[in-house]
Amino acid sequence: MEIKSCTVYRGGQGEIIEKKSRFIAVIEPAASEDEALMVLERLRKKYWDASHHCYAYIIGQKNSLMRCSDDGEPAQTAGRPILDVLTGASLHNVIAVVIRYFGGTLLGTGGLVRAYSRAAQEGLAQSVIIEKKPGCQLTISCDYTDMGKIQYLLAQNEIPTLDSVYTDTVTLHVLFPLDRFPSLKADIMEAAGGRPVFSEPLTVTYANVDGEVLILDKEI
Repeated sequence: MEIKSCTVYRGGQGEIIEKKSRFIAVIEPAASEDEALMVLERLRKKYWDASHHCYAYIIGQKNSLMRCSDDGEPAQTAGRPILDVLTGASLHNVIAVVIRYFGGTLLGTGGLVRAYSRAAQEGLAQSVIIEKKPGCQLTISCDYTDMGKIQYLLAQNEIPTLDSVYTDTVTLHVLFPLDRFPSLKADIMEAAGGRPVFSEPLTVTYANVDGEVLILDKEI
């Protein structure tokens, strides 16, 4: 089974009220532990008068570093539930901080777990989360007579054309999902009689953001 790899494209903030306690969840991207700790310190200063600043962060594509803190709440009632929300969403390079203003009523361990989980989920709901996918970026050069067949196959398979250049031939800049490239290349070559010329594919990581294709980097 393919393991999803997601990250925060744009952070967000959510809030819930539980028995007069206010829980503010802030989600932000963090590419390193230093970045995560800088976010935490900034939020501690901003919400200096809060009762607790509980958090969790995950650094590294393979979750090489995971940390969480209950910040004075009963053990396993805050940091761990926040971390579970992040791992459940397959997120990497992210920090979630949930700030609590105590409302005067004790919630109990079960109530705290539910409140911190709900707050973190609300923060994620207000963020833009993207799924990172492996792909290959390349050009296809073809004659005008073959262009329609190729564009039809690309459209049928929802393969994005990043750019098109029209000279004496047509050059299409295309992004294929890595696992589908060999079979789709074979289909295109068959449909166009073996005439299209494919450039050397460049391995990239990409994501779909608001209906647009975003190239994240040139190496996976």
